Amino acid sequence: MSRPSGPNSTKWVGRSARVARLGAKVGATHLGTAARKVFADAERRSELDTKKQLATAQHVTEELGQMKGALMKLGQMASYLDDALPEPLRAALATLQNSAPPMSAELASAVIAEELGATPDQLFAEWDPTPIAAASIGQVHRAIIIDKPTGEERAVAVKVQYPGVDTAIAADLKNANILGTILKQGFGGLNPADMVEEIKDRLTEELDYRREAANQQRFADFYRGHPTISIPDVVPEFSSSRVLTTELISGHTWSEVLDWDQDERNAIAETMFRFVFRSLYRLRSFNGDPHPGNYIFHRDGKVTFIDFGLVKDFTVDEMATFETMVRLAAVEHDVPGFRTILEGAGMLQPNAPVDTADVGTYFSRFYEPISQHRDITWTPEYASGIVRHTFDRSSPISQYASVPRAFVFIQRINLGLYALLGDLNATGNYRAIAEELWPFMQSPPSTPLGEAEAEWLKAHAAYTKK
Repeated sequence: MSRPSGPNSTKWVGRSARVARLGAKVGATHLGTAARKVFADAERRSELDTKKQLATAQHVTEELGQMKGALMKLGQMASYLDDALPEPLRAALATLQNSAPPMSAELASAVIAEELGATPDQLFAEWDPTPIAAASIGQVHRAIIIDKPTGEERAVAVKVQYPGVDTAIAADLKNANILGTILKQGFGGLNPADMVEEIKDRLTEELDYRREAANQQRFADFYRGHPTISIPDVVPEFSSSRVLTTELISGHTWSEVLDWDQDERNAIAETMFRFVFRSLYRLRSFNGDPHPGNYIFHRDGKVTFIDFGLVKDFTVDEMATFETMVRLAAVEHDVPGFRTILEGAGMLQPNAPVDTADVGTYFSRFYEPISQHRDITWTPEYASGIVRHTFDRSSPISQYASVPRAFVFIQRINLGLYALLGDLNATGNYRAIAEELWPFMQSPPSTPLGEAEAEWLKAHAAYTKK
């Protein structure tokens, strides 16, 4: 059942809160359940400094204002590229990579009460006032709810948005031309207007937790039953535009994964690669925030993906362009044809006075890992080299290159994924894996994970985005 909107929605939330409150009282007697084990295993990742807690909405607005609000998000988005960026661009972004201090327990409670009609202690069977994660626009708490149909306990993650963050970011975006100035550092031929608008639109969307809930549930439904990819389900009755409640998943952190043996790291890498490109080619969407803090890792190559606030959807025509570029560059090695599609897509100025062979060399660097059948090992040096190459203003081609709106987050996900695979020193035949995912090839499985995914995919053969 969908939630009503409009003037009566607050009353509806209040009624739901009263029902949940009754369930919470029952929950206090349930001990030792699986839900409580998950609750206990969810590591506290935020150590609060009580002197810096944000106690009021005014404090939030002031803090974000000092940190440049939306621009801080841009800095965080580029943080994994830091070492490879040109010095002027790196220095500019370095000032934008702070995170806001966490809210006080009282302020987080007030937001929940305003949004859901009751305080956390009234709503939940158990509530941890200490956040397990703090980000740029909100923070995450652990809680336990009582499932209405079954009466069983469920461990959940409750993301609470900072009050006033929407106002702070909206005000900041009115003066977002500095984004274009920063981005211009990388591309001599760039007209940053479309890029700035794309970033502004995505950041504005990220403020709406209802949109994030819909995105996350869409991915969760699609990947349900997948052998190594999982997405937590949303709990809509405990969610609103500023509160998002989902299943709580415990697992391993990125720093722990980096100490696993190479076979395990290879499996994690393959799962991440399949998630990005299966989502792109089948859903025409992907989660545009490839940060390891948004992943929860498990043994046997399993990865849980969280945080779907920044999701990019593509049109049929945009996807046709992406697929043609991959086919021409990586499969057919048709450099003149590749240049034509680049110009048509707006990535290269038409009739730019540069050699076509050089164009092919410059733009095909992204496709090197999938350009032929061979085992490769991703390295941090390769990943940072791609970034340096992308922002190399000494190349004459960079003076005529741009990043059209449709490609802004494609580039982000590519660069981010390459960086993570490099950290893992992932090894494998990624051309063979890519051929399984490409709609124009759909080759047979090339790995054990591919075989397991193929069995799962049979049940999703009719799942295509309309």
